[in-house]
Amino acid sequence: MDTITTEDTLGIAFSRRLPLAFSHGTGSRVWDEHGKVYLDFTSGWGVNSMGHAHPVMVQALTNQASKLIQGPNAAFTYSPVRASLLQTMRTVLPGHLSRIYFCNSGAEANDAVLKLARKMTGRSEVISTLGSFHGRSLATLSVSRGPDNPARFLPPQQHTRFVPHGDIAALEQALSSDTAALIVEPVQGEGGVRIPPMDWLAKAERLCRQHGALLILDEVQTGFCRTGRFFAHQHSPEPIRADIITMAKGIAGGFPFAAFAVSESVYEGLQPDDHGGTYNGNPLGCAVADVVIRYLRDKEVATRVASLGERLITRLHALHAQHPGIIQAIRGQGLLTAMELHDQDQVRNLAFACADAGLLVVPTRNGVIRLLPDLLVSEADLDAGLDILTAVLAAHANAAHDIAPLASAG
Repeated sequence: MDTITTEDTLGIAFSRRLPLAFSHGTGSRVWDEHGKVYLDFTSGWGVNSMGHAHPVMVQALTNQASKLIQGPNAAFTYSPVRASLLQTMRTVLPGHLSRIYFCNSGAEANDAVLKLARKMTGRSEVISTLGSFHGRSLATLSVSRGPDNPARFLPPQQHTRFVPHGDIAALEQALSSDTAALIVEPVQGEGGVRIPPMDWLAKAERLCRQHGALLILDEVQTGFCRTGRFFAHQHSPEPIRADIITMAKGIAGGFPFAAFAVSESVYEGLQPDDHGGTYNGNPLGCAVADVVIRYLRDKEVATRVASLGERLITRLHALHAQHPGIIQAIRGQGLLTAMELHDQDQVRNLAFACADAGLLVVPTRNGVIRLLPDLLVSEADLDAGLDILTAVLAAHANAAHDIAPLASAG
C-alpha cells in the first residue's frame, strides 16, 4: 500500500500536506515510513504534551482497554474512572470552578459552552477577539478569526462581535445588556501566539461583571502547563475568576479528549438535556487524562516548561537578531512560541525546509511559524531542534533564491 497515494485518492484533504507519512514515535522524535527520524516541534498541534508513546499513557490505555472502553448507556450510568478524573481535575482547576463536564474536542467544548451561556443568560450576543480560534463547528466558527471567516459558510452573524485582542477600550465599547459572554484565549494560539497586556484579563473580567456577561476562557491550547503555568490565565498578576474554562489538547497527552469547567452559579442555571454526547466522559479517555494530569501535577512540569521556555525564547531572539530581514518578531510564553516572518509566502517553504532537515514545525497563517515541542522535551533535543532551525535560516539568508521545498511536495 502506498500511504500518500491512498490518502490523496480516497481521503478528503482540507489543507496542503507535507509529503510525509509517519509510522511511530517515542519522546520528542517520530519516524517516517522510510525510517528517517525527525524532531517533533509540533506536538501534534499541541496535544502530545508528554511526547510520543509515553509509558504512563501506554499503560493506562492498555489497562483500561482490557476492562471497559465505553460504558453501558454512556452518560446514563456512573463510572469509577470518570469519578477519579473528576477528583484529579479539582486539584488543578481554580477552586471556584466546581463542576466539570467531559467531551471529545476543543471545538465541542467551546460549542457547548456558547450554547449554554446564551441559554442561561437569556442573551444572544457573544463577543470574541480578532485573530482568535475556537473551532470549526458552526457555533465556534462564528466566533473565530473575524467576521470574514464565518461569512464563507454562514449568513452574516448578527449575534457575534469582534474586538482587537487585548484592547480594553474596544471591549468596553462592545459590551452591552445584550452580551451573553466574552470568549477569549489568554494567549492566542492559531492567531500567532498573541499575548495581551498582563492586566487585560482582569480588566475584561471586571467589565463582564458590570454588564452581567459571562467570561469564558478558552484554555484549549494554553492549558495543562503549555505556557509555564498549569493554565495560562494564571500568569495574570490579579486572580481571574472565569465563569467557564474550556480545555482539550494536552489534557490527555494526545488522546482525543476535552472538558469544560463552570462555577457553581453557572451550574445552577443548567438543566437536564441541555447537553450530552455518546462518547463524552468515556472510560478510556478518562483513564488516560487522569494519569496525564497526575503526572503533570506531581512532576511539577509547569516549572520545567517555564525554564525551557526561557531557553527557547532566548535562542529565538538571537535568531531574530541574526536575521532581521527574515524574521519580523518573536513571541512566546513557556513552550508556546511563534516566529513571525516578514514574507508570509515563505512560511510554508521554511517549514518544508525544516522537515527536510529533520525538524517538524507548525506553519500558521499570518506569516507565523509556531514551535510547540512536547512538555518533556530534553534540553539536548530542544537545542538540537534549534540548531536545525538555525542552519535552515542561515541557508535561506545565503541563498539567492527561495528555499526549495521538498522535491515531492508538488
